Amino acid sequence: MRTTTVVDAARQALGPVGLTLPVSFTSALSIDLQREAVERLERAGYHAVWTNEVVGGKDALVQLAVLLAATRRMVFGTGIANIWARSPQTLHGAAAVLAQAYPGRFVLGLGVGYPQQAADTGREFGSPLATMRDYRERMDSPTSPPAPDVAYPRIIAANGPKMLALAGEIADGALPAGGPPEFTAQVRQVLGPDKLLVIGLSVVPGGDRDRARAIAREWVSGSLRQTWYAAALARFGYSDREIAEVSDRVVDAIIAHGDPADIAAKVREHLAAGADHVTLMQPIGTDFSVGVDQFERLAPALRDVTAHLDRRAGG
Repeated sequence: MRTTTVVDAARQALGPVGLTLPVSFTSALSIDLQREAVERLERAGYHAVWTNEVVGGKDALVQLAVLLAATRRMVFGTGIANIWARSPQTLHGAAAVLAQAYPGRFVLGLGVGYPQQAADTGREFGSPLATMRDYRERMDSPTSPPAPDVAYPRIIAANGPKMLALAGEIADGALPAGGPPEFTAQVRQVLGPDKLLVIGLSVVPGGDRDRARAIAREWVSGSLRQTWYAAALARFGYSDREIAEVSDRVVDAIIAHGDPADIAAKVREHLAAGADHVTLMQPIGTDFSVGVDQFERLAPALRDVTAHLDRRAGG
């Protein structure tokens, strides 16, 4: 009952589409600039914003506390809170306080991160599945004083079949990223209908479609250096040649690129395949102000996606 209630509330609060704030791993970003950005994006009509976290540099929960206070209705999610950044009991305590202070406006996305991040904190990475299971279980360990007794959605970053199955077992849903709509449909089958499915969709906005596709192709080429990613695409019917050459079909399946209508169309594909919510992610290193401007320009087309779904739901 808890999962169904929490998931239904999160689906309604998040809406079908949101965005991930532009990410930089090389520079710190002014919190005033971030506050101004989310105020603008809320006025533009976005219902949800997601933020990243690595180990060190910033605390995603503190960041969200500031951004929640700067907005009136916007929902914020961690995409993701890194499990190596804090103890599970501390994470739960902080998340519960945010959920209590801003009812219905917070979603916790968890991620197991990478071995180097574990090493940076003096710990062993171990088995990703066992590590995530242990962390999730210890989030609910008793503390003194106890954390606020407040329910909030907890989803797990997962792309592989085993982590996805674990997300369906121990969390309220999953947050995969970087796959084509066929992957979204497969994930929905794994999770079943009662779990929250948030899809990370890579986007390259731009009226010059050839240039946008060229940037998208470079992004996909980097991802395909990971053998598991290429193998995953092959399972969806993309040929070895298409994958090796990073064909237009591969690029177009994975990255939403081009004008606002093109990007809205790709969002619709993932929603039709079973996503509850799609969060748009720009290339790492995108200038923050430029990225926010681009998201603002996309807003009218994405509002049309929401309006279409509302009309369909109304019969």
